[in-house]
Amino acid sequence: MSIRQGESAPGAAEEEPRPGQGRGRLAALVARTRARVRANPMLNTTWRLLVLTVGCLVLLGGLVMMIGPGPGIVAVILGLAILATEFAWAQRLLHRAKVTAERAKDKALDPRKRRRNQILLVVAVAVAAAAIIAYLWIYGLTLPWELLNRP
Repeated sequence: MSIRQGESAPGAAEEEPRPGQGRGRLAALVARTRARVRANPMLNTTWRLLVLTVGCLVLLGGLVMMIGPGPGIVAVILGLAILATEFAWAQRLLHRAKVTAERAKDKALDPRKRRRNQILLVVAVAVAAAAIIAYLWIYGLTLPWELLNRP
């Protein structure tokens, strides 16, 4: 009995892909391309400079967005992730940022601190509202409910 191409022998167990394998053709193509780039010193240096440039631009954009409008934290983490693909120092910084973010999340979700923060927020809003109303009343500006009582 002969086995045609594409058929398996009777009773042969099908091999399941191991974790990390079977990601697809695209992942294999990327791995082969990166291996070729790393084998050529000139291409490797060019690639690393390109990654450094793009990563730093995204990181700096994130830092600018931290004081201006925009998703600064997301851009900073994305910039570090780009740099971490080629540089060990960026991997360490990204790991530290992830650990810090995890701690901040745990701290924010702590029920006691969360309740305290909610109470502080309500008190701060009440004080701010009272200060605004007092300011308007002292300087003679017409309050919205006074407009309703006019003849």
